[in-house]
Amino acid sequence: MLRGVIFDLDGTLGDTLPVCFAAFRGVFEEFRNVTYTDAEIRAMFGPTEEGILEARLPEDGGEPFARYLALYTAHHELAPAPFAGIVPLLDELEARDVPVAIVTGKGPRSAAISLDRWGIADRFSHVAAGGAHGNIKDVNMLRILEAWDAHGFDVVSVGDAPSDVHAARAAGITAVAAAWASTADRTVLETEHPDELFTRVDDFAAWLRTR
Repeated sequence: MLRGVIFDLDGTLGDTLPVCFAAFRGVFEEFRNVTYTDAEIRAMFGPTEEGILEARLPEDGGEPFARYLALYTAHHELAPAPFAGIVPLLDELEARDVPVAIVTGKGPRSAAISLDRWGIADRFSHVAAGGAHGNIKDVNMLRILEAWDAHGFDVVSVGDAPSDVHAARAAGITAVAAAWASTADRTVLETEHPDELFTRVDDFAAWLRTR
């Protein structure tokens, strides 16, 4: 029996990675006059945005992160809404009394910007942000399992990155790979051998109904 669904945010609930790339690129150009590619920025992921900037621009204090948040907000028009099918899926899970949560590598402030912009901030029992020094998704998943008083095999985690699959496995949760974002790499996700992989939100929703 399905006891809960844990969503990643970037690339799973909405196509926000282009927003992240634009904001990071703007910060590094402004503070270091260096232009990074999307791939180079994505390679920095693991810590939260604040952690990334503190490690790379330590002498600038909190200014780079404040600028990042401003640019993230300004560029959010690149991701004006969640992926098609996400809001109906949340509606259906709520109607069936299935709790939903978010475990993301983002910091809490940028996550709040996206959820508020999309009008879904109140839809989740927990929004667990990332760690300033590295990935803590598996730890956050275990905390949510405890809060829900649920077993891992009754909960589904869905995310668009290999780290999401790894975290779900570490927490003993069914690992679903989301390959519906423009930034998703289906080939890489397939090599991680998730329990399921979907390229459409509607197909994921249909599979959940069988649970």
